[in-house]
Amino acid sequence: MGQFKQNQKLSTFYLFLTAFIWGLSFVAQRVGADYMGVFLFNGVRFALGAFSLIPVILILERKRGASRVTLLAGLAGGAVLYIASTLQQFGVEITGSAGRAGFITGLYTVLVPLLGMLWGRKTSGRAWAGAAAAVVGLYLLSAPDGIQSVSIGDAVLLSGAFFWAAHIILVDHFTDRILPLRFSLTQFVVCAALSLISALFFEDIQLSVLIAGRVPLLYSGILSVGLAYTLQIFGQRGTPPAKAAVIFSLEALFSAVGAAVLLGETMEPRGYLGCAFIFLGILLCH
Repeated sequence: MGQFKQNQKLSTFYLFLTAFIWGLSFVAQRVGADYMGVFLFNGVRFALGAFSLIPVILILERKRGASRVTLLAGLAGGAVLYIASTLQQFGVEITGSAGRAGFITGLYTVLVPLLGMLWGRKTSGRAWAGAAAAVVGLYLLSAPDGIQSVSIGDAVLLSGAFFWAAHIILVDHFTDRILPLRFSLTQFVVCAALSLISALFFEDIQLSVLIAGRVPLLYSGILSVGLAYTLQIFGQRGTPPAKAAVIFSLEALFSAVGAAVLLGETMEPRGYLGCAFIFLGILLCH
């Protein structure tokens, strides 16, 4: 029993670290949107994430052959990841607001248990209460002026939230039957390939923009993609998807802190109240 609890604690730590990295990635994505198009940015950052995993796989999974389930799960995960990341980056670009994007994207905390029910998974009342508290917190933290109407950018971000929720459920469905690092590599390659092909058709690709935007690209590629998405898989192995989604909602908090420190943005008092609601949601899910 002690080892199981320790594994749960380690899984929770992985999820918190993932939320931290993803939170700061909102800042990187906002800066990256100033240099290049959505497809090029996502294609390069997911390609960097894939390359960063190769030496790790050679060390940790070198002697383990790739399974058919791992390959199929990676293909499916990459397709969902391509849609979700594309919608999110378009939403960030259209709204021009990392805070608003963080709130609307964070609605996957409610969508995960909802979609999980469609997949036949039971969700506890505490998980629903935790998700509800997290959404209230995300609203207070990331939408200080309120959402009076749904703009095109809001609709794009909301659509993306459904696919982020689907990705969390997909990972939970396959997590005990896949090689995590090879799964990550496969989904990153698929997402990068689809994004770069889209960039060839819809965007003007220039080396100069890649050089100019190298800092947000490197952070988003190596840390946000290569490291964080892999930590997500290890973390979800010992955590129910609804609880994992609430922990992931902390990315809005870390995004706000990162924006304040790196971009000079300030947080209103209601933002601190929002942080309290988010932590309440996490406690309810434990």
